[in-house]
Amino acid sequence: MKATVRDLFRHRGYKPTGRGKPASEYLVGAATSGRLGPINAAVDACNVVSLHSGLPISVIDLDRATASFAIDVPEEGTEYVFNASGQTIRLNGLLCLFDADGPCANAVRDSQRTKTHDGTTRTLSIIWAPHALSERRDRAQSWYGELLRSVGATVGAVELAIHPA
Repeated sequence: MKATVRDLFRHRGYKPTGRGKPASEYLVGAATSGRLGPINAAVDACNVVSLHSGLPISVIDLDRATASFAIDVPEEGTEYVFNASGQTIRLNGLLCLFDADGPCANAVRDSQRTKTHDGTTRTLSIIWAPHALSERRDRAQSWYGELLRSVGATVGAVELAIHPA
């Protein structure tokens, strides 16, 4: 299954290894070492579902993003800051969620610009899964929704434009 998820990254030339591996793989290490602590309901539910499904999931704060949204691969050389200390990730060949201001999330690291925080009240989540894992994705999506509803969240689905290769 791990190889199937990584194949989603390789489709446009991204190499999912080392620090560029899927976020779901980082979660395994963080959980095993005890470094996975609570963040907020949306991210905590995301982490539980991602850890158990093996699928990377992005969560962005809708109030920090600018509509409209699409899935695409950025131009060569594009990068964004992914943490408060200013570290960047080069997005060459990596499938990303875009808002009107540019790429803001992917299956490796989400952008600091649209990251959730203590005051987050509206989120958009993307489960990054290849077609071969659509049943697993659907189960993960259902469980994620159940977890969020159990803490009082309103959950709905949205359609995103996906730009073809």
